[in-house]
Amino acid sequence: MSTYGVNLSKDVMVPMRDGVRLAFDIYRPARHGAFVESRFPTIMLHTPYDKTDRRYSEIADYFVPKGYNVVLIDLRDRYRSDASGVYYHAATPHTGRDGADICDWIGAQPWSNGRIGTVGSSYAAITQVRTAIEAPKNLTAIWPDVVPTNSFQNQCREGGAMQQHMFWALFIHAQDDQRVRDDPVKSAEVWDNLRNLRQMFRATPWKAGQTALRHTPELEASLLDYYTRGGYDSYWDRVEHNYTKFWEQHADIPVTMSTGWYDPFPAADTEYFTAMTRLKKSPMRLIVGPWSHVGMRGEASYCHQVDFGPQSVWGVNRYFEEQLSYFSRWLPDDATGQPADEAPVRIFVMGGGSGRKTPQGKLDHGGCWRDEQAWPLDRAVPTPYFLRADGGLSPQGPAPGEAARQFSYDPAHPVPTLGGLYCAIGELPAGGAGMEQAWARLLSPVLRLRDLLSPGPVDQKEAPEFFGSEAPYPRLADRADVLVFQTPPLTEAVEVTGPMTVHLWISSSALDTDFTAKLIDVHPANEDYPAGFDMLINDSIIRCRYREGYDKEVFLSPGEVVPVTIVLPPTSNLFDRGHRIRVDISSSNWPRLDLNPNTGEPMGRHTHTVVAEQRVYSDAAHPSHIVLPVIPRAGDGTSA
Repeated sequence: MSTYGVNLSKDVMVPMRDGVRLAFDIYRPARHGAFVESRFPTIMLHTPYDKTDRRYSEIADYFVPKGYNVVLIDLRDRYRSDASGVYYHAATPHTGRDGADICDWIGAQPWSNGRIGTVGSSYAAITQVRTAIEAPKNLTAIWPDVVPTNSFQNQCREGGAMQQHMFWALFIHAQDDQRVRDDPVKSAEVWDNLRNLRQMFRATPWKAGQTALRHTPELEASLLDYYTRGGYDSYWDRVEHNYTKFWEQHADIPVTMSTGWYDPFPAADTEYFTAMTRLKKSPMRLIVGPWSHVGMRGEASYCHQVDFGPQSVWGVNRYFEEQLSYFSRWLPDDATGQPADEAPVRIFVMGGGSGRKTPQGKLDHGGCWRDEQAWPLDRAVPTPYFLRADGGLSPQGPAPGEAARQFSYDPAHPVPTLGGLYCAIGELPAGGAGMEQAWARLLSPVLRLRDLLSPGPVDQKEAPEFFGSEAPYPRLADRADVLVFQTPPLTEAVEVTGPMTVHLWISSSALDTDFTAKLIDVHPANEDYPAGFDMLINDSIIRCRYREGYDKEVFLSPGEVVPVTIVLPPTSNLFDRGHRIRVDISSSNWPRLDLNPNTGEPMGRHTHTVVAEQRVYSDAAHPSHIVLPVIPRAGDGTSA
């Protein structure tokens, strides 16, 4: 119920401690067009994107009528804030200090009650956590949605490889750079790069001056750092990249973390929750749904090719309602704190659906919400499933003498990315003709982007719509460079909830190469899916030169058998009766992850590629296996 109107003070320029001014849009409760002279709690958002965008102004439309100030701020060097020449994308050094200064300024205003809650997703969640590490006195509660906490582990690189959604992201941040947006020549070049993104993904190794990022030197520097710094060094160890080193300094305040099983950051956010629960006294909350990046705000019950049922949907209205309920416990003068009976963890357990096709043409996988008291779940049983030489996947260990399986990895013909956990990658379509072209010129190019890669659960079959796929578009299980290990059809359902690891014994003809792993829920065939549906659950990679740690390079000796570990993101999925649990092993997942040229040359500076001959061992002396967090099930078929 609305109590107040809304008054806006636009582009209020507030100096930070070094004199650089940030642009604030301040929304305050009003009556009859005049500010209400009272002290209200404040919702704050600090963003590198346009603070006037509808996704931000609607926060004010919702909260201000209910008795909150809302303050939206452009990051320094962005939009209406002052330029200072230090915007390095995720590695921008001033973000935390500016966040603390923002909180100090808000807390000192006569319209503030001194209590601030922060909101925002992705980069606008990064600013929240970075501010919390500064522990400003007026910061009272935060809700970071889909936030990376360690750029080296879960945003820019993964298992030693580069996550190439960051290549695309830098062009999105370049197109509205203050030096580019008002220069038609520079702007046209950035958008031309996004129009030719497919060719640019293939034009590696990337070099300085090669792309339109040369017009934004800080962003070009970030690209080269993300691409070439494969080892964990002092660059990655800075606070702006690695928050996990600084959890002790984090403000002891209530935090709600939200993410999705198909977001890039379920590992980051579940580990953030675990660390805060251990280190702080304030109540922590974790919410994980069957969503891709920022999917919590979406209105659809499906993610990519898979439907999870209407119970999975939050949408903007519920998102705001939940945030209002949360902040009302901490920010108003009469706040009462967290209800004693509220569970700290709420997860969506995927699975249990019919496996048929919905009216929207999606696979009905289903699922349900469940409250938990901790993460990881105390009752999860780490259960090894062994990779067998005959392609089986079994809790029974391998026998002596089981043969190794082998394949060739050719960087010129990589396994294509089919769904998964990453931010979407969009390309600008070629200009249309006639009426289409006339309307297109009225739209921001950002609004005209179409997906080049879409995250989420996908049937593991190549198709023309998936970039990187090649005719005759086989199922990945039928590729010669993919090793498949799967259980027989399950006689009882198996719930897997939590983090998991793949332990392989491998050898290669190369000095350095990659191994990838995917966990797949194999749906049985039916009339809608005559070949079944191989639903991707999660995936990851290890670059072998970093198998003994990311702080050093240890190259392979060709033919030598060595262990490697692949850490898969956490998930919660019910592998239903009649389904199979499957693990796919290969050496590429492109273009989600950059390709290893197999040469052992310095990272991102290779001069050629070679084919690597790969072996995966699964005998008693080399028991390759995946460790799954299996949830014991009660006799009535429900989770214990």
